[in-house]
Amino acid sequence: MTSHDDLDLSRAPLLAHLLELRKRLLICLGLFAVAFGVSYLFAEPLYRFLMEPLVDIFGPDSGRRMIFTGLHEAFLTQLKLAFVSALFFTLPLALIQVWKFMAPGLYQHEQGYLRLLFALTPILFVVGAALAYYVVFPLAWQFFLSFEAPAVAGSLPVELEARVSEYLGLVIRLILAFGLSFELPVVLLLLARTGAITADSLAHNRRYAIVAIFAVAALVTPPDLISQIALGSPILLLYEASIWLIRLLDRRAALADKPTTN
Repeated sequence: MTSHDDLDLSRAPLLAHLLELRKRLLICLGLFAVAFGVSYLFAEPLYRFLMEPLVDIFGPDSGRRMIFTGLHEAFLTQLKLAFVSALFFTLPLALIQVWKFMAPGLYQHEQGYLRLLFALTPILFVVGAALAYYVVFPLAWQFFLSFEAPAVAGSLPVELEARVSEYLGLVIRLILAFGLSFELPVVLLLLARTGAITADSLAHNRRYAIVAIFAVAALVTPPDLISQIALGSPILLLYEASIWLIRLLDRRAALADKPTTN
């Protein structure tokens, strides 16, 4: 029979873990609150930064404008931008807190594996977001603006007057789509670590993966081939890189488990 003292001892580690978890969550919430406040103060410069690909196409002296059609639209747009910006800048700091919470209970080889995944997560997200901003936005905006038409006899000109909320929504959607899609290697490495998949199974199902990758790219991007190819192609390369990386880590794990002979 379990004594009262044994129950107290078993509860103590659980309570310590819960207190540590609460501490880490409060730190993450505090970091997010600070990042949100700073992001809101700089919401206008951030929005100008996101508009630069469109301004570069129009030219600085084009006389173009962006509009909002509701009294609260511009305010809510700034709040949305501040929220997304705070998430973006808080992610690496939150991962550090997750690492500090998990690391004491892990073996040395497990720490090395998760350290790699935590390091890859923000790096891959930033690379994906940068690809969207510096490559996809200029090409996609140029394509969409090619449908503008000048005034001719008997017709009116067709010109873009973008709403601030719609433009920001499209930009955030693309940045998140590219950033999250670039996390594919992290997801596959985690699944491989749990034994759900192997490098051989990924290689064997490559043809299905290609179809799925470009199908997802078509769903999360605007209806133009430029964005779809720009997203699908690097994701396919990351898929192949994940297969190579899983095989590399498996070989290292096998060598580490191999007994040494004197």
